[in-house]
Amino acid sequence: MNGFLANAILYILAAIICVPIAKKLGMGSVLGYLFAGILIGPYLLGFITNEGQGQDIMHATEFGVVMMLFLIGLELEPKNLWKMRQLIVKIGLTQVLATSVLVFGIGLLLDVQWQISLAIGLSMALSSTAIVLQSLKEKNQMNTPTGRMSFGVLLMQDIAVIPILALLPLLIFGQAAPAAEASDMHGLIDTLPGWAQTLSIFAAIGIVVLLGRFGFGPLLNWVAKTRQRELFTASALLIVVGISFLMELVGLSPALGAFLAGVILANSPYKHALESDLEPFKGLLLGLFFMAVGSTINFSLIFNNASTIISLTLGIILLKTIILLVIGKTKKLKLASNLSFAIGLSQVGEFSFVTYAFALQLGIFDQSISDTLMAVTALSMTITPILIVVFDKYIVPAINKSSETIEKEMDNIDEHNKVILVGFGHFGSTLGRFLRANGVEATILDSDPDRVEYLRKMGFKVYFGDGTRAELLHSAGASEATILISAIDNTDYSIKLVELCKEEFPHLEVMIRAKNRYDAFELMEMGVKNIYREHLDTSIRMGEDVLKKLGFRAHTVHRLAKQFRDYDEDALKVLVKFKNNRDEYISKSRQQIEMQESLLSGELMRKFSVNDHTWDSDSIKEATAED
Repeated sequence: MNGFLANAILYILAAIICVPIAKKLGMGSVLGYLFAGILIGPYLLGFITNEGQGQDIMHATEFGVVMMLFLIGLELEPKNLWKMRQLIVKIGLTQVLATSVLVFGIGLLLDVQWQISLAIGLSMALSSTAIVLQSLKEKNQMNTPTGRMSFGVLLMQDIAVIPILALLPLLIFGQAAPAAEASDMHGLIDTLPGWAQTLSIFAAIGIVVLLGRFGFGPLLNWVAKTRQRELFTASALLIVVGISFLMELVGLSPALGAFLAGVILANSPYKHALESDLEPFKGLLLGLFFMAVGSTINFSLIFNNASTIISLTLGIILLKTIILLVIGKTKKLKLASNLSFAIGLSQVGEFSFVTYAFALQLGIFDQSISDTLMAVTALSMTITPILIVVFDKYIVPAINKSSETIEKEMDNIDEHNKVILVGFGHFGSTLGRFLRANGVEATILDSDPDRVEYLRKMGFKVYFGDGTRAELLHSAGASEATILISAIDNTDYSIKLVELCKEEFPHLEVMIRAKNRYDAFELMEMGVKNIYREHLDTSIRMGEDVLKKLGFRAHTVHRLAKQFRDYDEDALKVLVKFKNNRDEYISKSRQQIEMQESLLSGELMRKFSVNDHTWDSDSIKEATAED
């Protein structure tokens, strides 16, 4: 027991030291966990004394990957999977097939047995779901074109694990598996012929589907009636552990079964409860998994076969990068986005450890091939996060800088209006339509060529160009305009725009969109008076509706909402002075909130009854309805 506690302290301590340092250096948490694993591994501090111990730890912590796939499955309702079929099939399947075929062909050229080449090709086609998704979430890129395409590829790869594992037994042509006894991966189907193992795999998947549809729902419903939170958490863990156990019985990937169960439970009323209960376990176990990957990198094998292992690692990263770049190019991704997409998915993934073990068990691989491939995979999983950091810090700024000189030529603007609107996304287009509906024409600028082309097809007159460039604003008639509106969801961009207007067009009244009060503080310090926080009005409008549904009079609600907005704007002018002093800011915030609530309570006590009833009179309602 003392050994277990000592190891637990070492793992947690290594993570606490390495992950914050990695995050501070802009390297991401994944790289921090990997370095923590290397640090406590057998080749540095030696807390994990041998590779076998590291492998045991990795098998235990693979449960984090299982959790992650289950939660991903919960997010993907079957109807959403159908909507993503273009991404999954066209992009994901293309990547899997292209990588598998090319690696298979290279293996044949190097006189590697075709069964081994095919197994390697199929395994190397897989990327790390854990690394890629973690990186995308940390950079807030899940909803970007890069994020959506990456997710489509990863989803196809996860689905592809089923046919890959089903295909591997067929490569031994019904013979007994020579290495089965030597492997630590034993299942109920080990002694069956290849075709029977394949059928058993599909049968196990069918059982998971049936359990997910008819078994888990009644179980969760029964447990939920007890109203014991810890019991529901235990039931969620039971589902994931039970599926993992079933998959391991037939030698399949536990993560794959968990993913399928998650998809089936995506329509369940307990979906959000399952997510909230399992999320903490997933984060902790994923971190331990990355540490285990770092600790299992066999540096002695790498040093003894440095040229072979490093060549294979860099070769597979380069090959996958090229394939993904070609795919991204066909989908018209911009250069920076395409490189991010390709580099992010260029490593070999955690599911490959499963396929290697299965191929070793079946006798397709011998131990030396398996060890080499595992070293290549672990090394690629360590190198890719480093490449992503280098790309984000140095290559992206260089690309953006060079693209400014070669970017699409700005449009010639043939109209001048009193209003210039910069940015025509969801926020800007709503604002633009409102102005146009009320007879106010605006000169609309947007720097996204794809959006400009799409909006023109929709009938909007939008000009392409970067609003922070003085020559474009001159062309748009900023010298004669009265108002400039920034509807861009980017504070840095808005700050550049404000600085440009102060210098070149001081007469312009600038109206700026801000995401929150902290963005508003920056703009206020620059002297911007017209700041519009995007969530303020929506929040207040919802509050108005709540009060009306509770029986408050319409005019009372209207007046209270206006006063709350005014008080909040006044509070902002006070709090901006203390934004860099946390204690003072908290103290002043409490004072402002108390003052605001006191003033509003006083307003509520005033006698508005005559006016308020007038607003709700039948004649007013009828007139409003006719309008």
